[in-house]
Amino acid sequence: MTKMDKIGPNHVAIIMDGNGRWAQQRGKPRLFGHHAGARRVREIVQACPDYGVKYLTIFAFSTENWKRTQVEVAGLMRLFRRYIEKEARALLEDGVRVRFIGDRIKLDEKLVSLMDNLELLTANNDKVHLTIALNYGGRDEVTRAAKRLAYEVEQGRLSHKDVDAETLSKFLDTHVLPDPDLVIRTSGEARISNFLLWQSAYSEYEFVETLWPDFTAEEFGSVVSAYGTRDRRFGAVLA
Repeated sequence: MTKMDKIGPNHVAIIMDGNGRWAQQRGKPRLFGHHAGARRVREIVQACPDYGVKYLTIFAFSTENWKRTQVEVAGLMRLFRRYIEKEARALLEDGVRVRFIGDRIKLDEKLVSLMDNLELLTANNDKVHLTIALNYGGRDEVTRAAKRLAYEVEQGRLSHKDVDAETLSKFLDTHVLPDPDLVIRTSGEARISNFLLWQSAYSEYEFVETLWPDFTAEEFGSVVSAYGTRDRRFGAVLA
């Protein structure tokens, strides 16, 4: 039995915003906030089974984040490598299956190797499915999917007459995942920032004021629990 009184979301996606501001409020460099945010990820992942959340997708680094200072980007890349190396064993033991989505071409070889190894290491886990969006952008994902689909048509393996929304979705990075039921954005910003554009067409959204490093498992549980009170009609009108 979970802590949910009503049917909760199976898949929650989170835009983890506010690390930089959290650090600046404390007179620290932005990377200090990113490290605090990484520690928060562990708590939220561990809380997922308590609230019936099977799939968790987090937005770690967008295709637009390369525009940040070289110091911050380099620091983030070191943080990602450190996170994987430090958390791999715990993720395995906690039954977490890890996947990465996004374009890996711009990422360095060591980081990509760590990502590949973590996916392989946790491939048989099924308690929580953690998807990390790294060098990810919704428009970029759909563009890459369209190119792969077009190539299949060009090679004669697929007819253009068979191309529909379901076909295209099979070429997305998330083709093995259910669409998110709930998307949460922390830090008070009310925009979706190019995150899971295709997949979140019918998702519920929750924008919370809390900065990501302060977003506790308890607050996560409150947001997830509130989802059960929403009337989801998917465009239909209930009699």
